[in-house]
Amino acid sequence: MLPVRFAIDSLPVSRWRNGGGETREIVSWPQGAAQFDWRASVATIAQDGPFSAFAGIDRSITLIAGDSVRLWGEGGEDFILTTGKPLAFAGELALHATIGHGPSQDFNIMTRRTTLTAQVNSVVQSQTLPIGHSGVVLVIHGEGLLDDEILREGEGCWWSALSAPCVLTPQRRDSLILWADIKAR
Repeated sequence: MLPVRFAIDSLPVSRWRNGGGETREIVSWPQGAAQFDWRASVATIAQDGPFSAFAGIDRSITLIAGDSVRLWGEGGEDFILTTGKPLAFAGELALHATIGHGPSQDFNIMTRRTTLTAQVNSVVQSQTLPIGHSGVVLVIHGEGLLDDEILREGEGCWWSALSAPCVLTPQRRDSLILWADIKAR
């Protein structure tokens, strides 16, 4: 499968039931299925409040805009999200979010624990993306070159089981590009 491009601003918006934010879904795979094997999205946290729990799902969240976010739980969990640093955790954890000054935006990857694993990396040099893996690339700052296509800030692409190797290369020293590598366990 060849990568499918997207721009955050053009993704449909779903408001949270609790009124605390919104989600822009990049992809839920397999598309149209009742349950996802993996899902990628960008969420805006607009106010303090609980995080949704997802049993059997591993999550990775990376702050991409706004002040730091604190995720904490009654079981003693206490995490601080900072820009570009992924945090992986079990979806069952009952966590609450406390935001800094104003809304924040984060990049989310969710995988079904029994079948898949995901690792979110910052791409700092030219990187060959592996055949057979699924994945998502998102440019937070700067630009990236995916083979011969430029991806600008707020743009990215996703794929399921990449059929040919692609090379991702940051185009500026200040580029911040996230790559979620999703593969079978």
